[in-house]
Amino acid sequence: MRTIAIGMTCLGLAIVPASAQAPPLGKLEIKAFQAIPKTKTAVQLTDDTALGRHLRGEVMGRLARRGNQVGFSGDNVMRMDVTYLNLQGGYDSGSGTIGGQPSYVPPASNPRPELPSNRVQRRDTIDLPKSRSTLRITLTLYSVASGKVIWGATASCGTDGSNVERVGEAMVDAIFKDADHSHIADAACPL
Repeated sequence: MRTIAIGMTCLGLAIVPASAQAPPLGKLEIKAFQAIPKTKTAVQLTDDTALGRHLRGEVMGRLARRGNQVGFSGDNVMRMDVTYLNLQGGYDSGSGTIGGQPSYVPPASNPRPELPSNRVQRRDTIDLPKSRSTLRITLTLYSVASGKVIWGATASCGTDGSNVERVGEAMVDAIFKDADHSHIADAACPL
């Protein structure tokens, strides 16, 4: 019994890292366990930001063009995670603070609680080349009836705060270009 438990634990540890890996920057990965069903699909954001709402509208539009029914409830739920990691400080580089709204969020977004305003800057004198900021979109489609994952997609691109919506739209287009087949492809990141 003890040997079986140890074997199952080792098997679980061997499987988890392979499924948790994301594609490299500039690529997208689609895992289609079955084609996206035509039944009504709800698209839900994990974090409510203006960028997330805009890209959710793009995803809902692409699903509708494919012939899928979309709405705010349905037989399937597509969870959408939009993550923008701003490594350059946005438009006001050097004056960013921890807390408050990120530089890319328009004024109509839901406010975040203000945290202590500590300046975000390098604390040493080494001048390293700046990394590009990253936009990552993750979509996971679940069946409400069974609770199983039907389909999933992840894409990421390097970007900056001035064109983050355009980059997100290009990534959504690339995801739904061939959404019914599992594959790894270029995320169509604009230059």
